[in-house]
Amino acid sequence: MIIEKATIKDHEILTQITKKSKAYWGYSNEQIENWSEFLTVTKEYIETKCVYNLFVEDKIVGYYSFFYKSEKTIILDNLFVLPDFIGKGFGKVLMDDFLVRIKSSDIQKVILDSEPNAEEFYSKFGFIKTGQIQTAIKDRYMPIMELQI
Repeated sequence: MIIEKATIKDHEILTQITKKSKAYWGYSNEQIENWSEFLTVTKEYIETKCVYNLFVEDKIVGYYSFFYKSEKTIILDNLFVLPDFIGKGFGKVLMDDFLVRIKSSDIQKVILDSEPNAEEFYSKFGFIKTGQIQTAIKDRYMPIMELQI
């Protein structure tokens, strides 16, 4: 198992991981397609954000990405694992790597919009729900979570 910086050639694989991971939570194919714009990882995204892949036996099985909102605040934009690897500690491996990576900086706060089904996962790392945002689905909200470093 190894974590390495993503390259632009990874964009299609990361998009597949994102969509498959999202579908794991019971969303329909129609919903996944409706969200395609938000679930697609482009070459430009990889060039402009910090994106790290988790490899198991030379296969990308998950990734996380973040960007700087300010000098002291980071947005954890994505953290996805293929469904076959969910619940087996690979999300924790990604989160631990992310937290170690940012602790050597001046970052004081991490913010994320959580998949509602993943709120408990982020809470285990000290993230606290600070609000919620309306999604494209009527009466569905995503928790906004923060971690003070």
